[in-house]
Amino acid sequence: MDDDESEEEGEETGFSLGEYEGERNEANERHGHGKATFPNGDVYEGEYQNGKRHGLGTYKFKSKARYTGDYENNKKHGFGTFIYPDGSKYEGNWAKDDKYGIGKYFYVNGDTYEGEWKNSKKHGFGTYVFAVTGSKYVGVWKNGKRHGYGELIHKNHKYSGKFRKDKPFGSGKYVFDFNCEQDGEYVPVKQAPEESGEEGGEPKVVSKWIANSLLAKGPEVNYKELYEEEKKKQELMKAAAKAKVEADAAAAAAAAAARAAEEEEEEEEGEEERDEEEDEGSLSFGKTQSSRDQMFISDTEPGEETDNESKEGSAEGEGET
Repeated sequence: MDDDESEEEGEETGFSLGEYEGERNEANERHGHGKATFPNGDVYEGEYQNGKRHGLGTYKFKSKARYTGDYENNKKHGFGTFIYPDGSKYEGNWAKDDKYGIGKYFYVNGDTYEGEWKNSKKHGFGTYVFAVTGSKYVGVWKNGKRHGYGELIHKNHKYSGKFRKDKPFGSGKYVFDFNCEQDGEYVPVKQAPEESGEEGGEPKVVSKWIANSLLAKGPEVNYKELYEEEKKKQELMKAAAKAKVEADAAAAAAAAAARAAEEEEEEEEGEEERDEEEDEGSLSFGKTQSSRDQMFISDTEPGEETDNESKEGSAEGEGET
């Protein structure tokens, strides 16, 4: 069930590595349709944009793995099919080189998983079918493991309840084909090494079913609807939280702008007060200087100017003689 057994192989990311045949742009970058053969033996044929794989293309690995699908900025992005060296295959959506969104994985042993993916792991709602028994799990996944509400459906009965870290956990019920069901709960218990057939080591934790009463078959539970409702509720909560963060940020920005405006106004008022004080100081200095001039004039003896003028006139007369 683990989809990590066939990880994507790394693609060559050098913009000008290897031999290239195809179109180029004015900057001599790979642009348009072309074919590149890399030093490690990998081959890519498809669309390029400004030196990067971008658009529809096929990347063939020397290990015989192959990807055919959409690229964006040198990464698998969009819809594509990846065939692994062991023969397993993934068909579905990609985001920045990761399986992301809706997709279907075909395992070598015939098992299949179809549903949601995130960061190349089963994550969200999906269905895993076991090829040998025909049993299937329909429910919620988290980081590649059954985690949340779901149903493990067998040929003549099914378990309906909650899962945790890939195991049944908590309350649930077994529903049988003969129109009855048994409710109860799974509890974690430690199993001694000798009970599990393993010698030594730490006790193994297993889930043990604690049965309650046997009842007539009740109404079916649509776990996909429950999951969608819960998903919608979480999205609304995230949207509300985001709106609150944005509102708080806007309020903080408005408060900061108001403080800045207030500080600017205070600074302008301070400058006006300083200008008024300087003007008053200049006026006071002018009045003081004028008073001093008046005092100097009043201290001059009457007749001094006349006597001087007489002396200057006499001197001029003597000069003429």
